Amino acid sequence: MFKKFTSAEIASNALMKSSVQRGIRSTLQNQMPALAADEGALLEHIWPKKESVTLVKCKDHISILALHGEPLFFQHFDGPYMPSLKLLHKFPNLLPHAQIDRGAIPYLLGGANMMCPGFTSKGGKLPDKDSALPAGAPIAIHCEGKEHAIGVGVLKMGTEEIKSVNKG
Repeated sequence: MFKKFTSAEIASNALMKSSVQRGIRSTLQNQMPALAADEGALLEHIWPKKESVTLVKCKDHISILALHGEPLFFQHFDGPYMPSLKLLHKFPNLLPHAQIDRGAIPYLLGGANMMCPGFTSKGGKLPDKDSALPAGAPIAIHCEGKEHAIGVGVLKMGTEEIKSVNKG
């Protein structure tokens, strides 16, 4: 799910002030509409308002929000907050889905960037035109024939552009 961070890679580990927590909760609800549904019931279930969350800052500008030692969300630089895979497996509808074909699985698990042909080939699936995603949108990556997501990422191109260009 996460690479193992050693104590040398962790820059700081501190409880967040309640005002910072409110701001992050608001940002999460804006980024992931599933968290805002039913007046934020899902976010309240995942991260109760009265619980203090730890902000773990790591090298390479990675920030992790952890509750009772379990990572919930992470952020790279000032990008969007992304759920951890463990959280995404518990609540699979947090992010929009895209499916890759079987041939792309070993490369993706090896750390390669996901390329357009993996999404547009026979086993790949992207959201329909009416639910197309723009560039920069967070997405859950699923594999052909598998139940759970194997990764999360940020789209560099919109889904309609991926379908039309099919390169890169």
